[in-house]
Parts: sequence; C-alpha cells; structure tokens
Amino acid sequence: MVVTAIVLIIALTGWIFSIFTDISPTQAREPVPADVPPAAAQAPPQIDVHAPGRTSDNLAEWAGPISAQTAIDPQAARAYGNAALIAQEAWPNCNLSWNTLAGIGWVETRHGTYTGHAFNAGRLNEDGVAEPAIIGPALDGSGNFAEIRDSDGGEYDNDTTHDRAVGPMQFLPGSWKIYGRDANGDGATDPQQIDDAALASANLLCADGRDLSTPEGWRDAIFAYNQSNDYVLKVRDAAANYALNQPAHR
Repeated sequence: MVVTAIVLIIALTGWIFSIFTDISPTQAREPVPADVPPAAAQAPPQIDVHAPGRTSDNLAEWAGPISAQTAIDPQAARAYGNAALIAQEAWPNCNLSWNTLAGIGWVETRHGTYTGHAFNAGRLNEDGVAEPAIIGPALDGSGNFAEIRDSDGGEYDNDTTHDRAVGPMQFLPGSWKIYGRDANGDGATDPQQIDDAALASANLLCADGRDLSTPEGWRDAIFAYNQSNDYVLKVRDAAANYALNQPAHR
C-alpha cells in the first residue's frame, strides 16, 4: 500500500492538472464545506451488479441529471455509481460514496478527458475507453520523478524501460495488477476503461478494512492513492462539490 501511494504521487507530480475549469465564473454556486469526509452525494439506485454485460448502463437514468448539473461525463458518473454499489456489497464496512471516486477522477484526469493539450481534450468512447489512451510520463528518474523500472513489459503503458501511470484513474502497472478488476463484463481488466478503473480505485480505497465514513479512514484512503495533503484537499473539494450537485473547480 505504501509503495502504491508513493509511485502514484510521483507519477502524477507536475503532469496531470488541466488548465480548464468546469464552471463559468458567473454561475452561482454553493460554498463548499470543509468537512472530512465530504458529504455523500445522492446514492445510486440498487441494481444487479452481477448481471451480465456492462451493469453501469443500468444507471443511465440516475446519472443523466447528475451529469448535466456537475459536468461529469455521463459514462464516468455511471461508472462511479456502479463501483460504489459493488463496493457496498464487496466491502460493506468501507462506506465508499461515488462522489469520492468522482473527486479522484476529476483530480487525476478530468474524468478521462485530460490529454495535456489545452485545445485537444480527450473523451470516453461509447465503450467507456479513454481516447486517446491516457499515459503519463516515464518514471525515468529525471526532474522530480523517481526511477521505476518497467514491470509489465509495456503491456499497459507501451514502455518497456520504465513504468508510467495509465488510464482515467491513473494506475501504475504494478498497482493495476493488484487492484484491477473487470466491471464492464467483458472478461478483461483494462485501466483505460472507466468502469474497470473506477472499481479498481474502489478496491484500493477500501483495502485494509478502511471505513471511509470516518475522518481518519477517509484521509487514510486518499493518502493510499497519493501521499499529498494538497491532493487530499483537492479530492475533498471536488467530492464536496459533487455532493452539492455542482461542478468541481480548480
């Protein structure tokens, strides 16, 4: 867990934040509470998460209005809700809310749309796969990056020399091998696919018996993702905004 946290924060440093905001400066918004954990957003309706195929599609009616109000991609909203429902069954004492996953997704890649190019945003295709694939910088020891030698033969990051963080929720290949799960029913675990990536994040956050309904449990979970106080505050603020049904902002 410590290794996961360290390599994730190193992989993301200096790379991942977009220059865009998700809300007009003239749009009225409610003040964001500083509570930890952030308030839970409207819970998704119960669905059969064991049904064949892409179960997140069964949350389309629930996710539609949320997406319109929060500027979260509809597929991402469904994926976060689906992952939270799976976590509710798989780790019932974790108390993971979908907006915490959404907070991470916004900070990491703006829900799978970040490319590093201001006028060329990415997208989630109709299968929920990031286009173009989101692949971070090589962890080659240069600048502020640690050196993390290749662990996957380039399978996930197309780099056979060093590892890189991949996908909408930014997992390193070694971490993906531990936490990756199939959530869209295709029999594969793909870090670029938003359903799989959201469930892998839920798996990481709920590991070690964490209870995210407590301040200590929630902070510990986010630190497991990235050992940075600034990161924790950004995720908290984004999640708190989503609980208020409004977009996150920088």
